[in-house]
Amino acid sequence: MTGEKKKKKRLNRSILLAKKIIIKDGGTPQGIGEPSVYHAVVVIFLEFFAWGLLTTPMLAVLHQTFPQHTFLMNGLIHGVKGLLSFLSAPLIGALSDVWGRKSFLLLTVFFTCAPIPLMKISPWWYFAVISMSGVFAVTFSVIFAYVADITQEHERSTAYGLVSATFAASLVTSPAIGAYLSVTYGDTLVVILATAVALLDICFILVAVPESLPEKMRPASWGAPISWEQADPFASLRKVGQDSTVLLICITVFLSYLPEAGQYSSFFLYLRQVIRFTSETVAAFIAVVGILSILAQTVVLGMLMRSIGNKNTILLGLGFQILQLAWYGFGSQPWMMWAAGAVAAMSSITFPAISAIVSRNADPDQQGVVQGMITGIRGLCNGLGPALYGFVFYLFHFEILMVTPKHYETAIIPGPPFLFGACSVLLSLLVALFIPEHTGPGMRPGAYKKHSNGAQSHSHSPQGSGAEGKEPLLEDSSV
Repeated sequence: MTGEKKKKKRLNRSILLAKKIIIKDGGTPQGIGEPSVYHAVVVIFLEFFAWGLLTTPMLAVLHQTFPQHTFLMNGLIHGVKGLLSFLSAPLIGALSDVWGRKSFLLLTVFFTCAPIPLMKISPWWYFAVISMSGVFAVTFSVIFAYVADITQEHERSTAYGLVSATFAASLVTSPAIGAYLSVTYGDTLVVILATAVALLDICFILVAVPESLPEKMRPASWGAPISWEQADPFASLRKVGQDSTVLLICITVFLSYLPEAGQYSSFFLYLRQVIRFTSETVAAFIAVVGILSILAQTVVLGMLMRSIGNKNTILLGLGFQILQLAWYGFGSQPWMMWAAGAVAAMSSITFPAISAIVSRNADPDQQGVVQGMITGIRGLCNGLGPALYGFVFYLFHFEILMVTPKHYETAIIPGPPFLFGACSVLLSLLVALFIPEHTGPGMRPGAYKKHSNGAQSHSHSPQGSGAEGKEPLLEDSSV
C-alpha cells in the first residue's frame, strides 16, 4: 500500500510539473515577452525548415525502401497521414480551447518531427511513424488559433499572411540547402542537421513561447469537458447540402483540391525518378515555383480580384490548373515541367479567391461554419488525394523499375494521374460556372445559426479555419 501511495504522489508531482512548465501558477504566460505573431512565425519556420532539408534524402530513401511499388507506397503513406490529420484536427483544436495552445504546439511539433532521426536508423520505422504522426501533425491549426488569440479581427489577415509567407520561405530555401549538403557531405549530415533544427524548435516552444490563451478565457482549465460536436471531423461536412451556393463551392473545392493534394505528395518523386531531375534541379524547381506562387497570391491575385471579380478569378485559376495538370500528364521533357511549374504558380490563386467569395457573402457569425466546411473538404482531400494518385500509378503499372527514359518518351500518356487530375478540375470548372458572384442573403440560411455555437464560443476557431486558405502552393509538399 505504501508503495502505491508513493507512486500516486510521484504521478501527481509529474502532472503538476508538466503544468508549471507550460503555464506558471496564477495563469501568467511563461516565455519571452508577451505572446506575439513572431513566436508563431519562428515555430512554423523551424518545423518546415527541418522537413524541407530532407526533401532530397527522403526521395532516395523512399525509392530504396520500396523499389517495386514506390508510387503506391508513397500514396498510401501520405494518404494515411492525411486522413488521420483530418480526423484528429478538430479534436486537438477543441482540446487546445480548454488546455491552452502552448501544450499542443509542443505536442504537434514533437510528433510531426519525431520521424526525422528514424530516416537513418530504420527506413521502415521512418515511414510507419510518418503515417501515424498524422494524428498530431496539425501544427497549422494550433498556430492559427494562437494567432487569433492575440490579434484583433482586422489584424488577422495580415498576421495569417505573415505566417503563410514564413511557411513558404522555409520551403523555398531549405530543399536547396539540403540538396547541397547531401551531395557534398552525405545524407547523414542532413538528417542530423534536420533533427537539430527540430529539437531547437521544441526548445524554443518550451522556453520562449508564452501561452496565448489565459486561464480566465478557458471554460475550466485542465479538466473541463470539451464540445464533442466541435471535435467531430464530419460535423461541418454534414451541413454542406443546406444551401445550394455552399454546396456548389464545396463541390468545386473537392474536385479541384483532390488532384492538387495528390500532386503535392508525389510530384517531386516523379521529377526525381521519372523525369530524371537531379537533386539540385528539384530543389531549384521548388524554390522557383514557391517564389512565383507567393507573387501570384499577393500581387496578381489582388489585381485580378479588382479587375475581373471573385468568380472570374476562381474560373481563371481553375483554367490554369487544368492546363498545368494536362501539361504534366502529356509532357515528357524537363523544359515542359518548368513551363508547367510557372502555370502551377498561377493556379494557386483559386483557393484564396474561393475563401474571399465565401467571406464576402456570409454573415460575420457564419464565417467559421462555412469556412470550416471548406477546410473540412480540403482535409479530406489531403487523405484521399495521395492514396488516389498512388493507386492510379499502380493501375497503369507505372513503377520506377519499369520506366526507362525511352519507354517514358514513347508513352501516349506519360503521367496518367495528372491527366486524371485535369479531368477532375475540368468538372470543378463546370460546377464553378454556376456559383453566383453575389448571393446576398441567400447564403445565410437559419440552419447555420443553430450549428454555429461551437464556432462562436471561441472566436479564434472560425478565423483559424478560414486562414488555411492563405497557405502557399507548396503546402504539404515535403512532409
